[in-house]
Amino acid sequence: MGREHTPTREWLYGRQAVYEALRAGRRSFYRLWVYEGARLRGRLADIVQDLAPRRGLTPEFRPKADLDAVAERHQGVALEAGPYPYVDFPDLLARLQDQAEPVFLLLIDSVQDPRNLGAILRSAEATGVHGVVLPYRRRAGVTPTVVRASAGASEHLRIAQANLAQAIDRLKEAGLWVLGLDAGPSAQPWDVGWAAQPLALVVGSEGEGLRALVRTRCDVLLRLPMYGKVASLNASVAAGVALYLIRLARAGLIHG
Repeated sequence: MGREHTPTREWLYGRQAVYEALRAGRRSFYRLWVYEGARLRGRLADIVQDLAPRRGLTPEFRPKADLDAVAERHQGVALEAGPYPYVDFPDLLARLQDQAEPVFLLLIDSVQDPRNLGAILRSAEATGVHGVVLPYRRRAGVTPTVVRASAGASEHLRIAQANLAQAIDRLKEAGLWVLGLDAGPSAQPWDVGWAAQPLALVVGSEGEGLRALVRTRCDVLLRLPMYGKVASLNASVAAGVALYLIRLARAGLIHG
């Protein structure tokens, strides 16, 4: 099997995604295209008049057809940038020692839908996770679609790629508790008491949930309470709820 091709440049699109990419400043930037008929106000004005000059970019005002050719739903702006800046898992692990609070990581197992992944990353950034780990395979990477779906939140996260089973073993050796979010009968009811511990939350894919190899390595499986007639939540919704329950418990806003 040949090595997966990684593009050296890609087009980010959508006003919030482009804004956050420029604000984070973690990529190389090459060209900024703006629809020639767009009104410069709000986020677009911030991009063109503030962030672009700070990043050494001169906006190019182009016909809508040019932007349509590089991105869908571009909202009148597209940014040619270098690839997503993943961090090495050993570096992510080493930096955990610098956290002022107990470690809070998110591991995402086999999520395929880029919009679900983007939504999960948006919740992860909003709840202040210290890092995210994606598997090398069976996953949607951080593509321009994911960046847009995350409203640019992915640009501010430290995201590593690793073999998840091996990563879990390393995290447990480092003293983290690994909590698997699962809807199966073996999962325990959600317990906010875990929130005070250094932990890694593992969320699974839209259809299959956690893979067996990952599930068996978790210290505990937890399920969210369900009060209606459906048995489960969308993967991104479930992840967002769990992340906020942990963050709110750490802030003392909810108690067991």
